[in-house]
Amino acid sequence: MNLLRRINFNLWYFRRPPWDRGISPPELFDFISKHPAGRAIDLGCGTATNVITLAQNGWQVTGIDFAPRAIRIAKRKTKNAGVAADLRVGDVTKLNGVEGPFDLALDMGCFHGIQQKTEYLAQMKRVLGSGGYWLMYGIFRTPQFGTGLVAADIELIKSQGFRLLWRKDGVDTRERPSSWFLFLKP
Repeated sequence: MNLLRRINFNLWYFRRPPWDRGISPPELFDFISKHPAGRAIDLGCGTATNVITLAQNGWQVTGIDFAPRAIRIAKRKTKNAGVAADLRVGDVTKLNGVEGPFDLALDMGCFHGIQQKTEYLAQMKRVLGSGGYWLMYGIFRTPQFGTGLVAADIELIKSQGFRLLWRKDGVDTRERPSSWFLFLKP
């Protein structure tokens, strides 16, 4: 991600970013209801809304975001919620100092926005345990929205050994095509 884009993301956290609604999605609650608690990593965790949801449901959670301000807010929110979480400023394409195995990797809008997808997937393979799940939400690229998922991204994920268990297509709040995906690392 280029420097200007990183600065822009950090600046968003001085007010409320449009993607930070403070509400965990039903897809995450559905996953939690069907799987025993374990270790989870939230990639691009923002202000920790989903980190808190996971921790409140018995998960041991690590949250990573490249925006220092988001992590500062996340630390305050988890403390106020009375939950423990390992929150770090970091690059999801490197995950320096992060050790698995994790049972769940959650990504709500991170993978679709990065250019180094191969590096991201290498880190995912490294930290996600065998039999681990990757729950991902992404927006698709359109002429009006220059960044986002393309069909080749889903094929790249599959080529790295992740098995698609289900996909749920929809649109985001701005009517852009989007999908939820659940992948399994065999």
